[in-house]
Amino acid sequence: MKKFLTIAAVLALGTAAQAGCGKIETTEGTLKSFNAESKTLEVQGKDKVASIKLTPETKGADLVAGLVGKTVKVDATHGKATVVAAK
Repeated sequence: MKKFLTIAAVLALGTAAQAGCGKIETTEGTLKSFNAESKTLEVQGKDKVASIKLTPETKGADLVAGLVGKTVKVDATHGKATVVAAK
């Protein structure tokens, strides 16, 4: 019984560690700047400027250079963009 409980606890903890937090933060505002070398966006929101990095998986990343100065909506998790779209 002790071995079964140990194995069940290890599997439960291992599964939880793989799941991640899944928290997505949405930032809406003006795209102030885009640094192509570091793949970093600066978005001026309502009360602060958010610095967000693009990743190879970011949807809409190929359109970012043309969105500077326009209103955008950026979904990000842990400071890395998942979706960038014009608003």
